[in-house]
Amino acid sequence: GWQQCKSQLERGEYQPSAVRRVEIDKPDGGKRKLGIPTVIDRVIQQAIAQILTPLFDPYFSVNSFGFRPNRNAQQAVLQVRNIIKQKRKFAVDVDLSKFFDRVNHDLLMTQLRSKVQDKRLLALIGKYLRAGVMVNDQFEASFEGVPQGGPLSPLLSNIMLDSLDKELESRGHHFARYADDFIILVKSQRAGERVLKSITHYLGTKLKLIVNEHKSQVVKVGQSKFLGFTFNRGKIQWHANTLHVFKQKIRRLTNRNWGVSMSYQLFKLRQYMQGWINYFGIANAYQGCVDLDHWIRRRVRMCYWRQWRKPRTKVQNLLKRGVRIQAAVACGLTSKGPWRSSKTPGIQQALSNEYLEKAGLYSLRDGWIAVHYPSQITG
Repeated sequence: GWQQCKSQLERGEYQPSAVRRVEIDKPDGGKRKLGIPTVIDRVIQQAIAQILTPLFDPYFSVNSFGFRPNRNAQQAVLQVRNIIKQKRKFAVDVDLSKFFDRVNHDLLMTQLRSKVQDKRLLALIGKYLRAGVMVNDQFEASFEGVPQGGPLSPLLSNIMLDSLDKELESRGHHFARYADDFIILVKSQRAGERVLKSITHYLGTKLKLIVNEHKSQVVKVGQSKFLGFTFNRGKIQWHANTLHVFKQKIRRLTNRNWGVSMSYQLFKLRQYMQGWINYFGIANAYQGCVDLDHWIRRRVRMCYWRQWRKPRTKVQNLLKRGVRIQAAVACGLTSKGPWRSSKTPGIQQALSNEYLEKAGLYSLRDGWIAVHYPSQITG
């Protein structure tokens, strides 16, 4: 067990297992390949990360926000907003093609040697880089890339891209980077084209990284996309795609065929909406939240309506919730579908906003206010 592993590590004989390949959905619709290490390898990687972080992190760029202690995506987005206010109205969106799969091992090891003296530790990290992947029980060797999904890969990716940060800084660029997603802000289209060209060249020759030319572009900041946000007249806004993905998820969570209780459905909605607004709440989107709440309440009323399948159940439930008998009968016997019914006065009275709130429906508006005015939260 652990003792044996410990002595193998000390003698430099420990051999990591191949990681397990798992594909998850990306927020923008693609697939992300994760490499999940075994439990023991996760523990060892975590230990390596704890040793390396204090060696490297203090020297990292102030413009790098991903996977670092006390830094997050919101800070990166706020920084971009502040740079835009300095009359930098054009964004160079650089998309690194399959960054995690393409990291060059030799270059990464060279970076590591600059601060790590211990040969055993370097050798161990090298073994992790070359540990390979199991795809459907088939072993695949890994000659390049860092498997996304282990505790060590975010730090290694930052070590790899640190020289990019330093290069951009030495050229005087204004930018923000979050892992392999970065955006450079410039004052004109022409300056942007120049920067895109030279940075593509730098990444290709010095870091052996390929820029995805289809996805990389120079655009007005209003058309840019960074970490799910865009920027409009110096204000942070949700990117259209962010909203699209959110609504699709809500549609799935309020699906007619889901056969679970309303309280469970409201619990799952709350879980998702709370996490979403904690991340996306920094956008200037009070009205957007109010509108989404309105739409979600209609979806939820529709779910209740569907669960009271028969007209009789519908009428009973409406009466139970204080709707007058005429309105209840008219409402219960309607031939309108659930989405149209969810707008009728009878249902809106029975399943009033207050009723839904008591039942546990989360409000994005309240969440947004909590993000922007944290001190004013009551009970």
